[in-house]
Amino acid sequence: MPGSWSKPTRLRLSIVSAKKVILGAASELALRTLVERAPLASSLAEAFKKEGFRLALVGGPVRDAILGRLGNDLDFTTDAPPHQTKKILKTWADHTWDTGILFGTVAGKRGDTTVEVTTYRTEKYEEGSRKPDVEFGETIEGDLSRRDFTVNSMALELTGETPEFIDPFNGLSDLGKKVLRTPASAEQSFSDDPLRMMRAARFASQLGFTIAPEVIEAMQSMSGRISIISAERVRDEFIKLLMSNDPRIGITILVDSGLADLMLPEIPKLRLEIDEHHHHKDVYEHSITVLEQAISQEERLGGPNLVIRLAALLHDIGKPKTRNLIAGGGVSFHHHEVVGARLSKARMKALRFDNETIEAVETLIALHLRFHGYGDGEWTDSAVRRYVRDAGDLLDHLHVLTRADCTTRNTKKADHLARTYDSLETRISKLAEEEELSQIRPDLDGAAVMSLLGIKPSADVGKALDFLMELRMEHGPLGEERATEELLQWWKARRHP
Repeated sequence: MPGSWSKPTRLRLSIVSAKKVILGAASELALRTLVERAPLASSLAEAFKKEGFRLALVGGPVRDAILGRLGNDLDFTTDAPPHQTKKILKTWADHTWDTGILFGTVAGKRGDTTVEVTTYRTEKYEEGSRKPDVEFGETIEGDLSRRDFTVNSMALELTGETPEFIDPFNGLSDLGKKVLRTPASAEQSFSDDPLRMMRAARFASQLGFTIAPEVIEAMQSMSGRISIISAERVRDEFIKLLMSNDPRIGITILVDSGLADLMLPEIPKLRLEIDEHHHHKDVYEHSITVLEQAISQEERLGGPNLVIRLAALLHDIGKPKTRNLIAGGGVSFHHHEVVGARLSKARMKALRFDNETIEAVETLIALHLRFHGYGDGEWTDSAVRRYVRDAGDLLDHLHVLTRADCTTRNTKKADHLARTYDSLETRISKLAEEEELSQIRPDLDGAAVMSLLGIKPSADVGKALDFLMELRMEHGPLGEERATEELLQWWKARRHP
């Protein structure tokens, strides 16, 4: 170890707390591991100490070290003013950026380690304001008091003679109990930053923690405050939740607390609907199960995948608007995939998702019922080609979504659906080998069309290519000779009907 912590005798931690804290062996080892596995932290601390400032590792990295999941992104807090932090980081880091300097944060990267250093501060949102008021503080204890949860209100002071563990709000105890509490009152904390309500749901999903009853009560009574938070911040927090190991937990908290009514209202509305094929569960429960089953297949997509998780969660949101009672009992949701695709596009636009993600999710939802017209394999080769063409680059995603959408408890029915989809994938693979399905295009290109028909670039060229594409989909590869013959006949019929 570089610096003053290189000797084992210097690794003993000092404990500072509002109450006496006794670290268990596992926790003490974790904190020592943090110091040992983050040697760059010591050199950064030395740089701040040399200039007469304090530096402490803070928040998530301290929590994660105790949990045994330390990463390469480290957060620090300091008494140095932002301009001094920037100056120090420029001498230490390979790269720096100061986009958050107005809020006291300067970032840097050295090797594989990214650091954010923030001046002690307090912040809060005034009633109706979308921008927080930030005030810089004087003590680390004051800085910790403004953080979201006690498990994130622990710090490791690095500029003293030995590393000093600071835990004024008993975060270590709450970490041991796996419970989320706020340093201040929950009402005050959520008033200062309403996004913390969503963060509670996210941490519950990521860490498997429970939320203290008083925190849940505050979330329920204050859920309306989330409306002052920008769509971009809400989106980013929701993505983190959705990409966690167990998003069911967090989504359920969002729905039960009333937060989802404001940021994703289509989801709680699903609780009112009973699926026509799955009478044992409402559409909400079905959708969460589809999400979980899609996650279990993500290895087909290369790992955790935002598009498939969004599509799985949202695939049935068109059902409330398309619900119709059937004479004699029962309910139908005709064309809910079309309505759902439109609703998903509108909601994701409102949350400021990028166009590529929006279009991908919209496409998957619009196509998620297509397979159910396959029957027991009655599709023509033409229908299979259209299935592949319409899915495009999302074909593997569609495979995952369609398989995940089977949530029946009837084992015989589930096995039959799985075998039927296996047969569809087999047919796709066979046709792909024969016809290069991933690159389906007309047998003639635009230049050939213009030459054969004696026309210049125009709408007629596009119509001719569309005609050839339909022939390609219907009959497979035609070859240049037959395609030319069919094109000329089509053109003659259009000019002389």
